[in-house]
Amino acid sequence: MHPLASAARAPLIAVEDLRVRYGERWALAGVSFAVAAGEVVGLLGPNGAGKTTTLSVLATLRAPSAGRALVAGHAVDREPAAARRALGLVPQNVALYPTLTARENLRFFARLLGLGRAAATAAVAQALELAGLVERADDVVATFSGGMQRRLNLACALLHAPRVLLLDEPTVGVDPQSRERIFAAVRAQAGGGAAVLYSTHYMEEAERLCDRVVLIDHGHAVAAGTPAALVRQATNRLRLAVVTRRAVPPGWLDGVAGAHALRAEDTDDALASRGDVAHVAIDDLTVATRVLERAAASAGEVMEFHLHQPDLQDVFIELTGRALRD
Repeated sequence: MHPLASAARAPLIAVEDLRVRYGERWALAGVSFAVAAGEVVGLLGPNGAGKTTTLSVLATLRAPSAGRALVAGHAVDREPAAARRALGLVPQNVALYPTLTARENLRFFARLLGLGRAAATAAVAQALELAGLVERADDVVATFSGGMQRRLNLACALLHAPRVLLLDEPTVGVDPQSRERIFAAVRAQAGGGAAVLYSTHYMEEAERLCDRVVLIDHGHAVAAGTPAALVRQATNRLRLAVVTRRAVPPGWLDGVAGAHALRAEDTDDALASRGDVAHVAIDDLTVATRVLERAAASAGEVMEFHLHQPDLQDVFIELTGRALRD
C-alpha cells in the first residue's frame, strides 16, 4: 500500500451545511459530508440534484451562500488559491483545445499548473501512458473519439499529482475500454492517498467504484454510507419478472406463500414487448421456483424470467420517490 494511503485517513474534503442559492431557488440546502485520504466517495443523484454545484464550490468556481467547504484544510471561499493548488478537477464538459495535439494540451496544462520544464516533461509522459494515448500523442485532439478525449481530460487533471480529485460525470458517452481506464486511474489515485469525489448518476459505477456514496436530491443529502450498507436498508424485496405467452389470470398467486403481485405502475415495462409480463415480489429465492411453476400452470409457457435484487436505485426511489435518472 502507498505510504499516504496507510496514514491516518484525515478528511481532505470537508463539507458542512453547504448552501448555494440561485435567485429564489436553493441548489444546495444544507449538504454535509467528508472524504478521507485514500477514499473514493460517490456523489450520486439525478441530473439537477446539486452534484455539479457541490463540485463547483469545492473547485472554487462558485462561492457558497452559507456553510463551509474545505479542500486539504483550506476554506474555498477564503483561501481559493491554496485550495486550487491541492486539487485536480475533471469537469463534466471536456476542457481541451481541439486544434492542439494531446502532448501540446498536456504541456500547456502542466505549465499552467506551475510545473517546471523538466517536471512537466516527465508528467506529460506519465499522463500519456495513463490515458493510453502514447501512440496518438502527436495527433490533434479533434481527431480523437469521445472516450479518448475523456481519458485525456482526466490525465490533464492529474499532472500535478493532486491530493484531492474532483470528477463530474467523467464517463458520459465513453466506450467500455475508456471506462475501464478511467476506473483504474481513479482507483490508482485513491491508492496513492488522494481523496476522490466522484459525481455520477450511474448507480452501477457507484456500487463498483466507491467506498462510500452520498445520495443527493433537490440539494439535500438524503442518505450516506457504503453501497452495501445502504442496499441492506432497502425495504423492497427481491423481484421476479415473468414473461408468459398469455396473461396470468387474477388471483394466480393465491396460496403461494412469500410472494405477491406488484402493480404495473410500480414496475419497469422494458419487457412488455416480449410477451405478457407479471412482476412479483418474493421473500427469498426459494419462492421463485413456486412462482414460475404457478405461472406456467396459469398462463402456459414461461418464455423468460428475470430476477432483480435490491440496489441503490431502489434505495433512492424509497427515499425520494423518483429514479436516479429522472
